[in-house]
Amino acid sequence: MKKFWIVLGCAWLGISAANAQSEEHPYVPETDQAVVQKLDEWQDWKFGMIMHWGPYSQWGAVESWSICPEDEGWTQRKPAGIPYYDYLKKYEALGKSFNPVHFNPEKWAKAAKDAGMKYLVFTTKHHDGFCMFDTKQTDYKITAADGAFSKNPRANLAKEVFQAFREEGIHAGAYFSKPDWHTEYYWWSYFPPKDRNVNYDLKKYPERWNQFKQFTYNQIEELMTGYGKLDILWLDGGWVRPLKQQTKESLSWSQTAPQDQDIDMGKITTMARSHQPGLIVVDRSVHGPYENYRTPEQEIPAKPLSYPWETCMTMGSSWSYAPNDKYKSVNTLIHNLVDIVAKGGNYLLNVAPGPDGELHEAAYATMKGMGAWMHINGDAIYGTRAVAPYKDGKVCFTRKKDGSVYAIYLLDENEKLPAVITFKGLNPAKGTRLQMLGTTNKLVWKTTAAGVEIQVPESIRQKGFQHAVAIKIASVEKL
Repeated sequence: MKKFWIVLGCAWLGISAANAQSEEHPYVPETDQAVVQKLDEWQDWKFGMIMHWGPYSQWGAVESWSICPEDEGWTQRKPAGIPYYDYLKKYEALGKSFNPVHFNPEKWAKAAKDAGMKYLVFTTKHHDGFCMFDTKQTDYKITAADGAFSKNPRANLAKEVFQAFREEGIHAGAYFSKPDWHTEYYWWSYFPPKDRNVNYDLKKYPERWNQFKQFTYNQIEELMTGYGKLDILWLDGGWVRPLKQQTKESLSWSQTAPQDQDIDMGKITTMARSHQPGLIVVDRSVHGPYENYRTPEQEIPAKPLSYPWETCMTMGSSWSYAPNDKYKSVNTLIHNLVDIVAKGGNYLLNVAPGPDGELHEAAYATMKGMGAWMHINGDAIYGTRAVAPYKDGKVCFTRKKDGSVYAIYLLDENEKLPAVITFKGLNPAKGTRLQMLGTTNKLVWKTTAAGVEIQVPESIRQKGFQHAVAIKIASVEKL
């Protein structure tokens, strides 16, 4: 009999997986006009910051995942060999000792503004359930009475961060994890956790799941009502979804039979927008009406996408603080930004504070380097849309709403600007003016069999441009 149920269960899983694979999950356009307008504005911003931060930063450990009982490369406990529950107890105690005495969100916000970032997504709660805001739903939070930082007048970290960034003119967004590995309503202590998913039978214990839904609703409402103007609700943990919205990818995340983890996104979204009109809701990877834009992680799509999207990527090698993290070069990050924007996307770059609340000096230096480039070339990035052919060799294209186009030549590390820049696929209108940002010269150009050839005078080449140069084409032949 046991064997029969195992076989039947495997068969059901196979059918579910097959159905999920055969389903198409097209992007669902938003119908709320306030949200449509906000999405259009968001697509103008182009460049933002996401911050992963929590008690785990004290260990320099991966955010949350080391308490997940899955045997994956990113879930390994360090040092190895510690029994699971011993480790969990020590991990959860980190919330009490977390004491970011150098917390200075104004310094972060100024660095972000100087880098050219236009919006922020801050981690209010990751999968481990520790809240970086003053929730009333749990004591597992930064403001808990027994926490080392709780007596600090700025203990409500998320509120302070959002306010500091808004004062610099940067739009605020809240990262929030749908799964919560601390609450009894998701990982019930009566059973051991088996994987990242809820650890009890939802059909057998529906009231407990309803309590989790209410818990989640209440926490999101707290964020929507007590933390000022928010433009984005960025929801992570895409395995928490209705069973009917499972995909081949999401099924691959589960080591247990998938369940109907429906938290009623319709109700949550309606509530959130009643407090924050026009709120962009990003239910990551759950394709449907509550995924206003999609979020490829740590990768840049090969081609432009037909819907709003954003690449989220680490500035270093880790989402959370790592003591000796190595940062990507400014050249690499600028090239990523240009490539993404040319394909119609936004770039959300992760920066991770340390346990004392300070960023690596390398992070500040990197943002300063990006800002120096953006100060000259930002007009080729902000407020643009994709234009075919998007990219030709080392030249990327962006289009302004007035019809002008930018050709952005990507310079290799230490490469001197060439005397001639050539590209195909897009032709300037006859007699139109071409000018490189950061200069006042009118550039000489012509159309040849090789494509459009732009002459770069030696006086410009000697200026020592780095990373990329943007050439404004006032008007182009009809596209």
